[in-house]
Amino acid sequence: MTFLWPTMLWLLLAVPAAVALYLVVLRRKKRAALRYASLGLLKDALGPGQRVRRNIPPLLFLLALTLMIVAVARPAAVVTLPSHHETIILAIDVSGSMRAEDVQPNRLVAAQQAAKAFIEDQPRSVRIGIVSFAGTAAVVQAPTENRDDLIAAIDRFQLQRGTAVGSGIIMSLATLFPDAGIEIGDLAFERPASRRSRPRARPLSEPGVDDGKAPFKPVAPGSNTSAAIILLTDGQTTTGPDPLDAARMAADRGVRVFTVGIGTPEGEVMGFEGWRMRVRLDEDALKAISDVTRGEYFYAGNAPDLRKIYEGLNARFVLEKKPSEVTALFSAAAAVAAVLSALLSLLWFHRVF
Repeated sequence: MTFLWPTMLWLLLAVPAAVALYLVVLRRKKRAALRYASLGLLKDALGPGQRVRRNIPPLLFLLALTLMIVAVARPAAVVTLPSHHETIILAIDVSGSMRAEDVQPNRLVAAQQAAKAFIEDQPRSVRIGIVSFAGTAAVVQAPTENRDDLIAAIDRFQLQRGTAVGSGIIMSLATLFPDAGIEIGDLAFERPASRRSRPRARPLSEPGVDDGKAPFKPVAPGSNTSAAIILLTDGQTTTGPDPLDAARMAADRGVRVFTVGIGTPEGEVMGFEGWRMRVRLDEDALKAISDVTRGEYFYAGNAPDLRKIYEGLNARFVLEKKPSEVTALFSAAAAVAAVLSALLSLLWFHRVF
């Protein structure tokens, strides 16, 4: 336990002083009683139970005094509280590979169902935004607390060409930080898809500079407790900026990216406009993104597993251990002790002390 005003703890010296004063008062009362009554009569009047009762109200009052002084010092402790992740961005892949049926009924439908379940499980105070990405990325629903709007946005998904995972991350950051000067049009450029090699992309940020727009001070990865990104994709980037560069942008802003791999490592052969290709889950790419941002990677091999993953993410976001001020708890305990002390004194001795 720590204290925001530790110097106020010097007031605790008043507690032993109060104990000493109480003992002095007891001695004076005892001497006064001996002047007017014999010792035998005094012992008969003050039996063992009566002597214990006499000390309970003052002890409770001293406890209340101690708790009040500790409360004045503003104690803080690490406690489990509802999470402060006020904004969560769901970035969902809507590229053509999400038509694959290695997750039933297909990858996209399974992702939509799991996203809806996740949204319904979140506290109403959490703002959720939705970003869809394929060859480019777009905000399909700005962060909101309206669950009906979020569900409607998910139902409007349409499959598109290309997969720009990096663009999805950048658009999510631009949504989380609308005033940070993150220009998605300048950063998330497209490149022709290639089945033989992943396209290279220029770095998205330099140390201490937000793409030349405005200087900012990078923070520790994962240190932003008010925002998070959940990235759901098969991980196969075919165009756009390098996902790791985008992940470093998120890490510089302390935003954790939780990646959810949907599909199977074996994948499925798909045909489209005369082309046939095997679409596989790129777990290595998704693990790298989560590692850079201090997030975590989850694998969803089928629809039930995907639902469990979102339920697990929900548990992470709802409860979290954080340092919090607990002054109110000490104040409440002090009030209870003081009231109980007065009530017992009135009940047993018909006076307050």
